[in-house]
Amino acid sequence: MTETLPDKGGYVVAAYLVLLLLLLIYIGIMALRISRMERELVELHEIVDRQKEELAAREPSEVGS
Repeated sequence: MTETLPDKGGYVVAAYLVLLLLLLIYIGIMALRISRMERELVELHEIVDRQKEELAAREPSEVGS
């Protein structure tokens, strides 16, 4: 009356595949978020540069008045 457990190798492989899939999805989502943040950072740098140029262009005329 000894019962042996059935071979669970298939379940272990499936669990690892699911884990790998979830990890790849997570990495993909993080890559997209980082890419979007880099684009936004470039836009912010452009805005700051534009504002600095506008301020520099206005200052000499205001100083001379």
